[in-house]
Amino acid sequence: MRKFYARRRVSILAALSGLIASAALFNAPTASAALPTPVSAATARSYLATLTVATEDRTGYNRDLFNHWITISGTCNTRETVLKRDGTNVVTDSACASTSGSWYSPYDGATWTLASDLDIDHLVPLAEAWDSGADSWSSATRQAFANDLTRPQLIAVTDNVNQAKGDQDPATWMPSRTAYRCTYVRAWVQVKYYYDLSVDSAEKSALTNYLASC
Repeated sequence: MRKFYARRRVSILAALSGLIASAALFNAPTASAALPTPVSAATARSYLATLTVATEDRTGYNRDLFNHWITISGTCNTRETVLKRDGTNVVTDSACASTSGSWYSPYDGATWTLASDLDIDHLVPLAEAWDSGADSWSSATRQAFANDLTRPQLIAVTDNVNQAKGDQDPATWMPSRTAYRCTYVRAWVQVKYYYDLSVDSAEKSALTNYLASC
């Protein structure tokens, strides 16, 4: 009899777990950006402590110095690759352009069904990278940075949100969706650390404060 009730309790718990999982799935966004998972907050804090603090210098910056949206595979360039990665039920044509799908923008919580409503954000902007050390890079390194699918550097987001962000760093711009801010700063620090880019004093202060609450 005890075994019967034990089995019954297990069955009830399993059923409840299934209902909870189903509810979570039902309430989830219709699509979710698949930014490569950034390092932990603790690792980001340790990385940040090693970054050089320097004044930014934009002398000579030109976006064309960063060869972006290169061919990744077949007819698919970097933008198209990120759109396919970050969307749900994405359908593409023979030229790899997304003709349908659903995309959730984690910066602002909006969901879109037209690829034209999305920009691919360079999480650490190209101009910010130039200011922070990319001015001394080779063309090949700048191209690798502008098309980096391995680090948490490229993400599909609402186009006007990306345009409002522009080339700002976390001292002056952060995603309006506060639940994403920890992910954002962890990714920011990881990218800067990997590419040995500097931070300015206001940027470091902002990153330190955000990471402290992660």
